Amino acid sequence: MVNAAPLTASDSPLVWARRSCDTIMARYAPAELPPAGRWHYHQGVFLQGMEKLWRATGDPAYYNYIKHYVDLYTPEDGRMQVKDHLDDIMPGQLLLMLHAQSGEAKYSRGAAFLRGLLDTWKTTPDGGFWHKDIYPNQMWLDGIYMEGPFAVKYARQYDEPALYDLIVKQALLMYTHMKDEKTGLLHHAWDASGQAAWADPVTGCSPEFWGRSVGWYGFALCEIIDDLPVNHPERGTLIGIVGELAESIRRFQDPATGLWYQVIDKGERPDNWLELSCSTLFVFTLNRAAREGYADRSLLETARKGYEGVLSRVRFDADGGIVIPDICIGTGVGDYAHYAARERKTNDLHGMATFVHMCMELAGQR
Repeated sequence: MVNAAPLTASDSPLVWARRSCDTIMARYAPAELPPAGRWHYHQGVFLQGMEKLWRATGDPAYYNYIKHYVDLYTPEDGRMQVKDHLDDIMPGQLLLMLHAQSGEAKYSRGAAFLRGLLDTWKTTPDGGFWHKDIYPNQMWLDGIYMEGPFAVKYARQYDEPALYDLIVKQALLMYTHMKDEKTGLLHHAWDASGQAAWADPVTGCSPEFWGRSVGWYGFALCEIIDDLPVNHPERGTLIGIVGELAESIRRFQDPATGLWYQVIDKGERPDNWLELSCSTLFVFTLNRAAREGYADRSLLETARKGYEGVLSRVRFDADGGIVIPDICIGTGVGDYAHYAARERKTNDLHGMATFVHMCMELAGQR
C-alpha cells in the first residue's frame, strides 16, 4: 500500500518517479510483474527506470526489488531463458548494474550470454538485425532500444569497442531506410524483402508513424550517446539525428494538451487518440536534446508543456497510488486502423516505465 496523499504539479519530477515506482511495488511482488513469470522487456524497461531512481535516491528498497526480479531468472551458469527476439536482450542492462554493484559472477555470465546472441542474430542483406525470427528481414524501430543501450553499456563495462560500431550501424540503417523526408519521422518498420503485407512495394516501409516506436528510437539514441565514447566517429551523426528528430516531433505536439497521438501525424482523425507512453518518451527526448545541446533550447518549453500534459492525465487511487490511463498495449506492425483500434490500458508497464524515465530526465538524472 502506498498510503500517501495525491501529488500535484508543484511536486518535483523525482517525487513523481518515486510515487510511480512505489505504486508498482505495492501492487506486484517482483515475480508478479506482468507478464508474470518471464524475463521480458516490459519489466526491464520499468526496472531500468527504477535503477535510475535508486541511483538518485540511494534507497535500498529499489535496488533490492530489482535484484529480486533478476535473481528469479538468472541461473549460476548465466544461460538465460530467452526467446528469439530482441526484446529479451533489453533487461540485460540490469545484469550489468548488478554485476558492477555486487561482483557476483552469475550476472556477468548472464550478460555475456545475452551479448553472445548478437554474434549469430539473423540480419538483412545489409546487416540489420531482424526484430524477431518469425519476421524475416524486418527491422522495427522498437529493436534499437531492445538491443542498443544494453550493448553499448556492455562495451563500456567490459571493454569491447567493436560493439559500439555494431549498434551505431543498426541505428543508422534504421534512419536510412525508415525516415520520411516530408515529416522527419520514422516509419514503424522496414522489410528488406518487401514481402510483408504492410510493406510499401518501393520503399519496404510500413505505412504509419506509430508513436511509441518513434519514441523508442529517440529514447534509445539518447541512451546510446551517453555511453558512446566521445571520440567515436559517428557520435556527432547520432547527435544530429536526435536533434532533427526532436524538431520533427515538436511539430506534431497537440497544442491543446501538450500530448501526442497514437498515430503521430493524423491527429485530425476522430478515432485517433492521445497516447501516454509515446508522449512520455517524446518529453524525454525533447528535454534531453535541448539540455545536452543536440537541439535548440526552446525545446525545453515544449518538453515542459508535454510533461504538464501528462501530469494532467494522471489520477490517484484511494491509497494515493498513481493511475496512468491511455497506454497502448504491445503492438505489431500494421495500417492506420490497426493502431487506432489497439487496446488502451491503465498502468500498463509500457507507460509506467516511460513515465519514470521521463520524470528522471526532468529531474536532471541519468
